[in-house]
Amino acid sequence: MLKVKRAYEAPSPSDGFRVLVERLWPRGISKERAALDLWLKEVAPSPDLRQWFHHEPAKWAEFQKCYTSELKQQTEPLDFLRRKAKVGTVTLIYGSRDEEHNAAVALKKYIESSV
Repeated sequence: MLKVKRAYEAPSPSDGFRVLVERLWPRGISKERAALDLWLKEVAPSPDLRQWFHHEPAKWAEFQKCYTSELKQQTEPLDFLRRKAKVGTVTLIYGSRDEEHNAAVALKKYIESSV
């Protein structure tokens, strides 16, 4: 099972395997507070795509299309996440304030649609 959760929310046992899916570490969060099992930068959007998108909802559809193209090049880390999600809960951790328009949401959607 895949879930998404903001890095600023308290960790919970129900999160299962916690994976930060951002290229940048969330501001003000210590490693202890983050309680991560893995930081998987490889599946984060490229710096150029992230900067272009800038969490603007009007760009969401185009962002998802471009991000999907980038994700197709990351078969190994995505296969790892799929395997982990088949045997337990995997929570994709993100730092964005926008809970609907962020890379973790797009990543979850991509993984679930490409199983």
